[in-house]
Amino acid sequence: MHDVLAVTGKVGKPTWSDHTYSCHYSDANGSFELSVKELSSWPQTYAYFGARGASLGYTGKATGLGQSTFNTKDGSVVVRKDWKTLTVDISGLPPQFGMPPTSAADTAYTIADVIMGCWNGD
Repeated sequence: MHDVLAVTGKVGKPTWSDHTYSCHYSDANGSFELSVKELSSWPQTYAYFGARGASLGYTGKATGLGQSTFNTKDGSVVVRKDWKTLTVDISGLPPQFGMPPTSAADTAYTIADVIMGCWNGD
């Protein structure tokens, strides 16, 4: 993330549980969590994506990432692509993060964009 956010942090040990890959990133100023849930069908994927909105506080659609994207009340981002759902949970970040200081919500979108670029092979 140094090239994107101009911060150097620590990556926690990735986990795999209940078809969800998770990774925790932290530095002296805060932390964020990435997770990707793999599902087995469109109905499961739509249901999970909708449940994430309900549990995290859906605040509106975002554009430009995956097949559907939304923001949450704390500025986190959730992206659906095929039968997978990416969550960038920035609840552990301060209101401004990175260099230059950027809003936590914009940081979440930037992180999601980087992940989706790798996901899409860009």
